[in-house]
Amino acid sequence: MKVRIKWIENVSFVGESESGHAIVMDGALEGGGRNLGPRPMETVLMGTGGCTAYDVVHILRKSRAPVTDCVVEIDAERAPEDPKVFTRIHFHFIVAGKGLKAQQVERAVHLSAEKYCSASIMLAKTAEITHDFEIREAE
Repeated sequence: MKVRIKWIENVSFVGESESGHAIVMDGALEGGGRNLGPRPMETVLMGTGGCTAYDVVHILRKSRAPVTDCVVEIDAERAPEDPKVFTRIHFHFIVAGKGLKAQQVERAVHLSAEKYCSASIMLAKTAEITHDFEIREAE
């Protein structure tokens, strides 16, 4: 896997992926940025959320669970001193479907956290990672 990061100005950068996609990252005004995009560490959390959501949906669909929606809300804390690594990350899954069973969702979240999500498993080296979920009945 390869990516390319190009400095634009001040603390603005464009990240380009090998798959042909780009994202703008920027700093806050007080850090010399223009607030043109998410901070680099925010993109780490978004990527991790995407990784684990992908796993959960994939596992549920593979087991023929009637999943229709999946949202992951992530709350994280970082160390106060450099390097400001993540020290705590909580994943809250909101999964919807017709007749989804808690056991199915719990299994999918557990498998993602313990076996499949490379990003969250990597971040667990510095952060305490917790998960919970809620199920919403689809209309």
